[in-house]
Amino acid sequence: MSSEVPDPTDIDAQSVEPVRIEDEMEQSYIDYAMSVIAGRALPDVRDGLKPVHRRILYAMNEMGITSNTSHRKCSSIVGETMGDYHPHGDRAIYDALVRMAQDFSMRYPLVDSQGNFGSMDGDPAAAMRYTEARMDSIAEELLEDLEKDTVDFSSNYDDRLQEPDVLPAAFPNLLVNGSSGIAVGMSTNIPPHNLGEVIDATIALIEDPEITVEGLMEHVKGPDFPTGANIVGRDAIYSAYATGRGRLRVRAEFEIEEWKNDRERIVITELPYQTNKARMVERIAEDVNDGEIEGISDLRDESDRDGVRVVVELKRGANTEVVKNRLLETHLERTFGVINLALVDGQPQVLTLKETLEEYVSHRREVVRRRSEYDLNEAEERAHILEGRLRALENVESVVELIRNSEDRSAAKTGLREEFDFSERQADHIVRMQLGSLTSMESTEIEEEYEEVQAEIEHLEAILGSEERLLEVITDELRAIKDEYDDDRRTSIVEDHGTVTHEDLIPEEDVFVVMTEDDYVKRMPIDSFDPQRRGGKGIIGADVKEDDRVATVFRANTHDYLLCFTNHGQVYQLKTYEIPEMSRTARGKSAVNILDLDKGENITAIVDTDAFEDDEYVTMATRDGYVKRTAGEEFDNILSTGIIAASLEEGDELVDVEVTDGTKDIVVATEGGMTIRFDEDEVRSMGRNARGVGGIKLEGDDAVAGLVATDEADDRALLTVTRNGYGKRTLLSEYRTQSRYGKGLIDIKTNDRNGPVTAVKAVTEDDHLVIMSEDGQIMRTRAGEISTVGRNTMGVTVMDVASDDAVASVDVIPGTSLEPEGDLEADVDVDADAGTEDETEPTIESEDDE
Repeated sequence: MSSEVPDPTDIDAQSVEPVRIEDEMEQSYIDYAMSVIAGRALPDVRDGLKPVHRRILYAMNEMGITSNTSHRKCSSIVGETMGDYHPHGDRAIYDALVRMAQDFSMRYPLVDSQGNFGSMDGDPAAAMRYTEARMDSIAEELLEDLEKDTVDFSSNYDDRLQEPDVLPAAFPNLLVNGSSGIAVGMSTNIPPHNLGEVIDATIALIEDPEITVEGLMEHVKGPDFPTGANIVGRDAIYSAYATGRGRLRVRAEFEIEEWKNDRERIVITELPYQTNKARMVERIAEDVNDGEIEGISDLRDESDRDGVRVVVELKRGANTEVVKNRLLETHLERTFGVINLALVDGQPQVLTLKETLEEYVSHRREVVRRRSEYDLNEAEERAHILEGRLRALENVESVVELIRNSEDRSAAKTGLREEFDFSERQADHIVRMQLGSLTSMESTEIEEEYEEVQAEIEHLEAILGSEERLLEVITDELRAIKDEYDDDRRTSIVEDHGTVTHEDLIPEEDVFVVMTEDDYVKRMPIDSFDPQRRGGKGIIGADVKEDDRVATVFRANTHDYLLCFTNHGQVYQLKTYEIPEMSRTARGKSAVNILDLDKGENITAIVDTDAFEDDEYVTMATRDGYVKRTAGEEFDNILSTGIIAASLEEGDELVDVEVTDGTKDIVVATEGGMTIRFDEDEVRSMGRNARGVGGIKLEGDDAVAGLVATDEADDRALLTVTRNGYGKRTLLSEYRTQSRYGKGLIDIKTNDRNGPVTAVKAVTEDDHLVIMSEDGQIMRTRAGEISTVGRNTMGVTVMDVASDDAVASVDVIPGTSLEPEGDLEADVDVDADAGTEDETEPTIESEDDE
């Protein structure tokens, strides 16, 4: 006999139906999606349960594991549920059972547990063979009256048994315990609520079907999480209730305690819902070690069975408000995204608060109606039997004699029906009666029971005959549930007054920011430097280490958000208060955690973001004479690693930046003392990645030193300062407009005495200058101290720099931002003779070079 298995491809098919593969896959995927949506992931709006939770509770009910019985092994419960109702694996069933028992997951746990059922630290529950469970009493309220035909039943997966499609649910469990789940293409995330508040809102809806969401919110203040904590602001709660979607800010509960040695500590006692406490503590520690959070000396988790207690000890002198708000920004506040999605008549639907309660009331109306019909039928059946018994007692002797003379029980029943007009059920009951039930006392009890049953029938008929009476029953039962299980709200709702940020706690003041070529940075109050007369040596402004030099100094406000342009053509965003404040004699701190600068990359220009308005431009000049304009809006989103401001050719560097509005003239100055002035419109607007166009034609090894934006009405002067500390002021009106990319005009003589030009600035007499040397000397003087002369002059001493030192950077403090000053210090006047104007001007040339 052959043992070969027949090839299935050799078997002829009964029929073959051609199907497009895309149609088959589409239909199959839809079938799968609907199966997951309706059969696993989403709760029913009526009882708030997913199928797995409903089947667990029903299996426990069938097993007789109620709140009044002893606990049973969870493996037994899981086995019964999986074998009879939910054939999807024991792991999923046990996980669902565990969650129903966790008091930090469920606002009102439905399962009473015994053993290790996990913790807020993310610890898993023990294996199901070790743990035990039984139904909690509140879960029995969901199953109450299940045996009275209150809900529909369907066959289980193998048609052996029947299971309920939904539970009667004596309270709105969907809102009370919430739900979360991810289906195919949709998800639900419903927060838990306080039982008493939800019941009060349900009753209010029953009494006033036209009530608004605002009216319901007078009862339901907001979600009530099992872990407590605080919801920040009410607007998000209203949005969630009015639309079915919203984003709630949930903030930990904590308090600040005075501690030993004049130190303080932050004690966290409640955490946002679904926060892993152990992971949160671990991440705070990581941030402290990485320097992201400063001021924390120790961190301990002192939580126990009585509640959460995480202690954050602060260093002496630490700013408690800064630490607290930094913790809020990073760890102690979470967003809970509300998606009130549930199954309504088997279809997923996003529901408002009112719609959710309306669906529940509709369900309870049907449950109470069906229960009343069931009870009425039972009462009428009992009344019918009692009527027969009473009639038998009235004719007791004749009835007894008829039964005794009958051949058998069947003949007795027939005789009773014919002789006394009993129904078949009455005759059968009378035949089965014991002789002792014919006493006069028994007759009295039957009459009393009959009267009670008749009253019950009238009551049930009134309920079924009146919608108002039916709703009264629902309301009374809800109030009874509230009286039995209501408790105090755990989650507080606090107004959103905003958090105090680090910036809020920093005094708003003008400061000097100093950066060196080796990327050391610090800030110092401007008040640390009194104005001097020009020609002074200044005072120490930075202790520059050997082989390092000052690269730039600039003025800023501690609350400014600055765009920092570097010689490499990059731009970074900087908050001034993030720069450490240090003394004049300090070297500064490495800028690696503030600006991600490359080696050899230095800041060459600063722009305050407040300077930007609509239709403004960032105008840039490079060392090799290129000029470009880029719309200011392209610098709105600056990455932490910076973005490109200008593409540079090899060897070129970005030198200076100005904010213009399209109507300005641009003055470009070179290290060799040349300047050119041309209309801004000659440089068309271009993107950040562009190189730009020729602005000035350079001769020899000359290079651009800076640029200034001006216009015809500008009465300021052009300040030119050279490397050796000399400078002059010349009215901008003396620099006539030329075509772009010419050689320009002579501005200052750059001989051995002066050295090359270091910086050019537009100033008024009231402005103050901040001049810093490469070795860290800093000097502040009034611009009016420097004489106003013509072009092509030698200039005067501005700062007395040592022979081995040089001017590194010049910045301007606008006179309008200064308080009235007293007498100037250090009256050191080392004027040099001013030269005469050069009567000849270089030839103007122009060509376009993008």
